[in-house]
Amino acid sequence: MRNYLEFEKEIKNLEEELDSSKNPFDKDGISEVDTAKIEKIQEEINEKLKITYSSLNSWQKTMVARHENRPRANFYIKEIFSDFTLLSGDRLFGEDKSIIAGFGVIENKSVLVLGQEKGEDLNSRMERNFGMMKPEGYRKCIRLMNLANRFRIPVVSFIDTPGAYPGIGAEQRGQAMAIANSIECCMSLKVPNISIIIGEGGSGGAIALASSNKVIMLEHSIYSVISPEGCASILWRDPSKSLEAADAMKLTAKELLNLGIVDEVIDEPLGGAHRDNKEMSKKIKKSILQNLETFKNLSGEEIFNQRKTKFLKIGRDQGFRKPSDALGEQLGYVEPSISKITRFIQERKNLFIGAIIALILAVILTILM
Repeated sequence: MRNYLEFEKEIKNLEEELDSSKNPFDKDGISEVDTAKIEKIQEEINEKLKITYSSLNSWQKTMVARHENRPRANFYIKEIFSDFTLLSGDRLFGEDKSIIAGFGVIENKSVLVLGQEKGEDLNSRMERNFGMMKPEGYRKCIRLMNLANRFRIPVVSFIDTPGAYPGIGAEQRGQAMAIANSIECCMSLKVPNISIIIGEGGSGGAIALASSNKVIMLEHSIYSVISPEGCASILWRDPSKSLEAADAMKLTAKELLNLGIVDEVIDEPLGGAHRDNKEMSKKIKKSILQNLETFKNLSGEEIFNQRKTKFLKIGRDQGFRKPSDALGEQLGYVEPSISKITRFIQERKNLFIGAIIALILAVILTILM
């Protein structure tokens, strides 16, 4: 059964009409199917999808990113990778089923695959904790990333979570430390790591695995430090202002690409990934292979420097630009003009004070004379 979002009412009506037209049985028994009518309705549906999905606002994109039928990490892992071997446990507390982790093969290349999994139905969502990882989940990822680093195996992560699990048990077992250690591990790898945000990229729960050489987003996915509802509750104390919050947060793929937070946006099939998950899998696979090829001839130190350079440049207004051996990228601090002026005055403070005193004395002498 296909689920529809609130802005898809016209599309729903057209698709119901299409299904009815394809049915050869009517009240009089078997009838002839009108193929011309079916083609016309299908064209109307495609046109309506194109218009609707090309003009989604930030909140509507959030709804698409959370769509009940949107393909999850488990689906992509099965479609894209072969010989996948599931690995479990953090060797300290237990297994966290909200993260699927193991080694697989993509075009004869071995990779470590990490996938945040929300689940497909109510039972699996409860089992997967709705994609919200606990400390043991992050520790499992750290254990496997260190293993991949030792054997020079690239890391591919699928990000889809509303955030890290905020429960008392998770806090007691060191949730904040686990997230921080996971970020540190991602940043220190000497192998390429690629993160694809396939749905929600929420808060530290996403950043813990998305501190990568390449951060890629699907067209209708979102990536933010907090959910729009949470932001609206804090700023306006009114969750109904989620639309205003979503617009202010700049959480869509296009906005984040313009800000330099993400490196690439993968276009989704007409009407979103949930309407053609096979096609979406092919696009993601192509992107992974292209990005892995980029790092093929780089040393571990160059890969590390590229990642460091990328994150140091975020939000610095073209701040870091000195040679760094990493894909020709530049790293080095370019000081803003106001900082240059301030520093110039501070370094010559005594000179300026002397000049001001001399000027005051000159004015006084002029008045007295």
